[in-house]
Amino acid sequence: MTEPSRLDQIEIKLAHLERALIELNDVVVRQQREIELLTARNRQLKDQLEGLEAGGASGEGFEKPPHY
Repeated sequence: MTEPSRLDQIEIKLAHLERALIELNDVVVRQQREIELLTARNRQLKDQLEGLEAGGASGEGFEKPPHY
């Protein structure tokens, strides 16, 4: 058996790099979806908090527990 030629070695390395690039791209796409989901959830929670703060400023909807 002979050693792979220089061109064969380059082609093998290129194939590995292409596979790694595809895998990294999949990770980036998944992370972007997670970021978008978390951003939307964060926005929703912020809106809920602002609504509670606005309602709490007037004293409605919040009672101190009897032990206070």
